[in-house]
Parts: sequence; C-alpha cells; structure tokens
Amino acid sequence: MPRLQYGQTTIEWRFKADATLKRHYVTVERGRPVLLRGPAVGLEEQEALVRQRARWIREKRALVEAPTADEQIVTGSRLRYCGRTYFTEVKHSPKLTYPTLHFTASRFVIESPSGRSLSPEALAPLLTAFYRDRAQEKLLARVRHWERHSGLQARGARIRHFQSRWASCNKQNILEFHPRVMELPASVQDYVVVHELCHTVEKSHTRAFWALVARQMPGWRRQHDALERAAFGDLV
Repeated sequence: MPRLQYGQTTIEWRFKADATLKRHYVTVERGRPVLLRGPAVGLEEQEALVRQRARWIREKRALVEAPTADEQIVTGSRLRYCGRTYFTEVKHSPKLTYPTLHFTASRFVIESPSGRSLSPEALAPLLTAFYRDRAQEKLLARVRHWERHSGLQARGARIRHFQSRWASCNKQNILEFHPRVMELPASVQDYVVVHELCHTVEKSHTRAFWALVARQMPGWRRQHDALERAAFGDLV
C-alpha cells in the first residue's frame, strides 16, 4: 500500500477510481488507510493529491482515532500528545496495585492490574499526571525561552487546572497553564505562551494587545485558529 511521510506522520492511502466524479475526494476513517476517490490517476499524482491534504488528514485522523468518552482503552487505542495521536499498548500486570502509564518515543504503555483494558475514568488521572509532568518539564522551559526572545517578563509560571480555558495571566503577572496544553502541537503551545506573556503588558484583548502578539509571532493567526479548533472537553 502506498504511503508518504508528512513530518512525523506516516500516511497510508488506497485509491478507488470513480469515473462519475469530476474531482478527487479524501476520506479519513478510524483504523483504516486514507481513501482517495476520483478520476483515474497514476501513483505519482495520487501522492501529490494526498500530500496537498496531508495537514488536514493529520488533524482529521487525530479526531477520529481519539477514544470516545465511554470507550475502553485497549491495545491499539490512540492517545493525544503534542498534536499527534500515539499507539497505546495495554498490558496486564496483576502484581501492580494501581495502573501506570509510561510514554516511549513512539507509544504509550499502560500496565493495569485488572486486565488488558482500562476505563476512561481510570485513564483520566494517569493522563493528567503525564501532561502535568511534561508541562512542568517542557512548557515552563518554553516560557523562559520566549521571555528571553521577546523581552517580556512574567513574575512566575506554573501549571494549574482550569474549568474551560487553556491558560491565564493573573494580576500579579503570574502565568498559569492547564496541563492539557501538552495535547497541542508545539507551535500552538508556543502561541499560548506568547499570548499570555503579552498579557503581562496588555491585560485585555485590545488592538494594542494583538499588535504586540503579531510582533512576537508574525504567524500567530494560524496558531490561534488551531487553538480555537482544539476541543477543551473531557480528557478522552
């Protein structure tokens, strides 16, 4: 089956010639290769068509492959981290008292004393702890990077849970980030950091605020739109 590499994402596709269609269409379904339909074309042109839609395919696949709120987590489930969904392996480890979650370079590994599946309720605290640890390590380092790059200074930065927001800058200019920011692509994480750093100068979303954001991150609109599309709901 043909495949192409788009950044760190491998996209496999199958082609279905359909003479009744005047253009080509891409369909993304859970657990299946991308379907490309349309007038008959060769492999080289198929690849070009898939590559044109690669970014959309990656985003759509992340949505369709994420587990639903009532779905058991099993080997083959996908969990989100840094803008991608990763293969998850669930192992039965009867000697454990509580389930554990680890992340390697390419997958999540869950060990559970109760069997080879895990409920969303049991997964949620594990995934929250993982995001929190990674945010402490990586996101706060990005705050320091952007402080040096922009000249904007916060009085501190920390990880905190919110009900319905990704981050905030309080009156004392302390930045606070929800652990789930670590679900987002790295470029969007950077936008969240820059956005909150700009609030150390302009507290409201005024024209001056957005001008300051644009000076620090000229391509901010694309990242802002990606953040707007990111759902802030249940963990799984």
